[in-house]
Amino acid sequence: MAVPAFADMLNVEKPELKLGFIKLTDMAPLAIAKEKHFFEDEGLSVTLEAQANWKVLLDRVISGELDGAHMLAGQPLAATIGYGTKAHIVTPFSMDLNGNAITVSNTIWKQMLPNIKMGADGKPEHPISAEALKPVVAKYRAEGKPFNMGMVFPVSSHNYQLRYWLAAAGIDPGFYSPSDSSGTIDAQVLLSVTPPPQMPATLEAGTIYGYCVGEPWNEAAVAKGIGVPVVTSYEIWKNNPEKVFGVTAAFAKKYPNTTIALTKALIRAAIWLDADNGKNRAEAVKILSEPQYVGADAKVIANSMTGTFEYEKGDKRAMPDFNVFFRHDATYPFYSDAIWYLTQMRRWGQIAEGHPDSWYVDTAKSVYKPEIYLEAAKSLIEDGEAKESDFPWKSDGFRPATADFIDHKSYDGHMPNAYIDSFKIGLKDKQTVANGQIANN
Repeated sequence: MAVPAFADMLNVEKPELKLGFIKLTDMAPLAIAKEKHFFEDEGLSVTLEAQANWKVLLDRVISGELDGAHMLAGQPLAATIGYGTKAHIVTPFSMDLNGNAITVSNTIWKQMLPNIKMGADGKPEHPISAEALKPVVAKYRAEGKPFNMGMVFPVSSHNYQLRYWLAAAGIDPGFYSPSDSSGTIDAQVLLSVTPPPQMPATLEAGTIYGYCVGEPWNEAAVAKGIGVPVVTSYEIWKNNPEKVFGVTAAFAKKYPNTTIALTKALIRAAIWLDADNGKNRAEAVKILSEPQYVGADAKVIANSMTGTFEYEKGDKRAMPDFNVFFRHDATYPFYSDAIWYLTQMRRWGQIAEGHPDSWYVDTAKSVYKPEIYLEAAKSLIEDGEAKESDFPWKSDGFRPATADFIDHKSYDGHMPNAYIDSFKIGLKDKQTVANGQIANN
């Protein structure tokens, strides 16, 4: 394919790139940018490579084995502040909104059902609060049985969404401390890491009773008849930020035009994915089902990717925003999205001590790079590949305050400490975890 002249104008410094991803539906912008030749249009020759797990993926970006990757939004933030590993990672592009769910085993679902309100059609009313799970957890604990659930990584949205859902109903998911990275200090439900594609098998084996994961691994449990998704991330927090595209700060500095070119291709892919009320989603499902990408059954991927979500077999409901790739300014890297993740790291003790509001803002700005995003957007408009109205040019990097959470708490990214202090369960600004106990400083 001939490379257009505008790609030459960018003077791409590194035309051959290797990018990593995990086998999840929300890696779609990478697959589409590859298959629709958007990378090529920007003068880039890109190899996409599935990674074994999130830790391996991050380590390989840091080492330079990968030039960039599909990442958990918490990974660039955690690495930059030195939680888990230390490396300055930046993101010029947010990959999507929503896309996760919490699934429980059939056994747990049957025990939850008496606590769930039914609609006139005889089906459960959604969203389902963890209040329905609370007596089940209490029963297991009374019998001396640990209640185990899975999430994909300690700094994943899945960890924070599962914790949020549990804590909103008064179930304590436990804390981290500098000397205990298990996250199970004082926990009523024990959360552990399982790689996304292994979630259904781990549930079926009885090792965990439920999990929070991205697609297609909730719908895979429905297809296999081994579990029931009880709540989606959209219901926990409407239009929550999900994955990001990450590169090292050193890469972005050394290869600025390459970083802009990558961002341009990914924006084009996101536009394509959300175009005309999802007219391209069926084709996207087919591409994602290929073994080099997600490698799951196309029907399972389509269950959540084409405007619906199936909670139980036959209980398929309209959910047009389950996967959002471009609408609602999904691709813009908002500082307030980063700050929300930092508040949850602090809430659960991954950030061990309190910081002023300014620290949260400064940390967000060191990782999230809307200035790179907008450079890419301007170039796309000049190329005729996007419209000026597609982008939030006047944004200060903060989404408006919102209370679109399952517990109706209001979040304003300008006031992270007030938000942290508003929760009944979780560390407050002046608290730390020491010797397995919460201490007031």
